[in-house]
Amino acid sequence: MESIQYLLEATNKAAVEVGKLTVVSKHAILKDLAAALLSQTEIIIAENAKDLQRMEDNNPKKDRLLLNAQRIKDLSDSLYDILKLEDPSGKVLSDNTMSNGLNIQKIAVPIGVVGVIYEARPNVTIDVAALCLYAGNGVVLRGGSDAEFTNEILVKIIHSVLEKNGVSKDAVSLLPVDRKFVKELLAAVKWVDIIIPRGSQQLIDFVRENSKVPTIETGAGVCHTYIERTADLDMAAQIVINAKTQRPSVCNSLDTVLVDKDIAKEFLPKLIDGFNAYDVEIFADETAYNIFKNSSYQHLQPANGDSFGMEYLSQKCSIKAVESFDDALAHIRKYSSRHSEAIVSKDETLCERFLNEVDAAAVYTNASTRFTDGGCFGLGAEIGISTQKLHARGPFALEKLTTEKWKVRGSGQTR
Repeated sequence: MESIQYLLEATNKAAVEVGKLTVVSKHAILKDLAAALLSQTEIIIAENAKDLQRMEDNNPKKDRLLLNAQRIKDLSDSLYDILKLEDPSGKVLSDNTMSNGLNIQKIAVPIGVVGVIYEARPNVTIDVAALCLYAGNGVVLRGGSDAEFTNEILVKIIHSVLEKNGVSKDAVSLLPVDRKFVKELLAAVKWVDIIIPRGSQQLIDFVRENSKVPTIETGAGVCHTYIERTADLDMAAQIVINAKTQRPSVCNSLDTVLVDKDIAKEFLPKLIDGFNAYDVEIFADETAYNIFKNSSYQHLQPANGDSFGMEYLSQKCSIKAVESFDDALAHIRKYSSRHSEAIVSKDETLCERFLNEVDAAAVYTNASTRFTDGGCFGLGAEIGISTQKLHARGPFALEKLTTEKWKVRGSGQTR
């Protein structure tokens, strides 16, 4: 294949068809897709195994790549969560009749064609396709080569569902994994309306620097949890252990623990059993290092200049003792990717200051950052977590897959 233009043209044409679908038709498509995922579970797992076999066990992407029966069921269930949401397309956002008699409405309409570039996350294939179709969009998917076999079977299933419902399969296109086609996609201003990169900071930077098509960044997560001196330390330990170990390969997992020096000796040992259970490797500043060393914690390294501001995506984290609340906020300002940040504290004034002053898409008090997710926020599935401030911020879900159109109805008015 020398060019993907014919694929892009076909999706652009099919997007017009999708934009005309009734909510009843879109419900039927998503219900059929949910059922098809369950009925094809064994085939999906077999294709996914081909991808898993090509990846080293110590690669942090491997957990993201894995699709087992439970994860496939979760994908199926997430489609029913989307169906609980109101169809955003066609919604009247404002309706005014001016003094000259003009009736002016602002309407939510589909974006058109959404291009998504992502790495070893095959669940994104289903999430993105379902959300885009439900909002009335066509979608061009460019998954990473690591998930090639899995993405191909998932898109094959999507195509069968679309054709069953009388919709062109071109509404969802999967591009070849050859990297030469990425730049063609990024230049396809005539056929693609928006590009969304989802993956590493390197991928996001590449898309930002090379795309002629408008982009929305779903950024890398460098997430902090700050344990303030008044915190319930047992609760704080549970929050930190969950945020770090429950699923470390995702963007809302914990990367750095900040703890007030006054409570470091009492608090940090409470992490040891939970961290030991997952062999968490700690990169600690001098204060934290001495505390863990005295407790004979084995997976311990002294922190260096690269230990902070790092998205680990594995069972690793950095720990720093800070002098004060303001010191913690200064550290977060310096190293945060503006994804998800948390404070554990009983001081309500400081909690409110944290919520108001920390610049991130999601800010938490006394809870794990692992909740930054479209499903957990009641939005159904998501395309990613946007860390930028234009159009969408935080979980980028159904409501943000539309744009606006003004409809003006007159009776002969002139200006």
